[in-house]
Amino acid sequence: MKQFGTRVQKLTIDAGFTCPNRDGSLGLNGCTYCNNDAFNPSYCTPQKSVQQQIEEGIEFHKNRYRRADSYLAYFQAYSNTYAPLETLKQIYQPAIEHPDVKGIVIGTRPDCLEEDKLDFFAELAQKMFVSIEIGIESIHDETLRKINRGHSFQCAVDTLQRIKARNIHTGAHFIFGLPNETPEMWMEDVKIINTLPLNSIKFHQLQIIKGTAMEKEYWENPNVFYPFTMDSYRLYIVDFVEKLNPAFAIERFAGEVPPRFLSVNNWGTIRYDVVLQKIIKEFERRRSWQGKKY
Repeated sequence: MKQFGTRVQKLTIDAGFTCPNRDGSLGLNGCTYCNNDAFNPSYCTPQKSVQQQIEEGIEFHKNRYRRADSYLAYFQAYSNTYAPLETLKQIYQPAIEHPDVKGIVIGTRPDCLEEDKLDFFAELAQKMFVSIEIGIESIHDETLRKINRGHSFQCAVDTLQRIKARNIHTGAHFIFGLPNETPEMWMEDVKIINTLPLNSIKFHQLQIIKGTAMEKEYWENPNVFYPFTMDSYRLYIVDFVEKLNPAFAIERFAGEVPPRFLSVNNWGTIRYDVVLQKIIKEFERRRSWQGKKY
């Protein structure tokens, strides 16, 4: 409301990108936990044009969220800056020109943002809202190697600083539950996360998705994973957020995929809006807030 003066809704767009750890540039098969089909809404498929996805997304959200009449085009699937700048401009153009789209959100990797692309986003940010959302996932390089990210944590830090230097809205994404990491480690990680130049942040609990390399790893060695139940995650995320920099806007506390995609389902069929209410109630029960112990 403060940014736009009205409710805005994200329209997820799959523009058909890939990733350098998927096409052979840095590696193959992508991140070990990744199956983007599990996160895309029904209207979102690269077989449709960006224009068609926007129109169908608006229609979808008009039925689901009747208060939304303005939208952000969210280029989510894979690495949405992994192409030459002129190609990117052509892909983004239908969203930039749409009268109901008030801004764009670009999900990408920290190693896919060359200077000319950042210059373009900085110029565009003078005309409309622009946010670049970086998948960091973990601050631990050993974990990043294990999950086949293909970049270091320092690469992410350097890229965030380059984005912020251009006064572009900056977001980041982290996963709780990656193999060989523990809740105690994440409580220490928050000290480093708090120093990052971020406007917003997202958290997901690790979900074991069918058909991924991590599914195979999980069933071969489940002991290296920390299995959150919904209740244990609710308590943990509140503990974590009490230590989180209060300047960060939290866009998401947990992940949600259709149960049919899950190889391991510790949460049943509970939807994210219910999880969110449980987390809010835990804050209320404690009379606590984000950054209380910052």
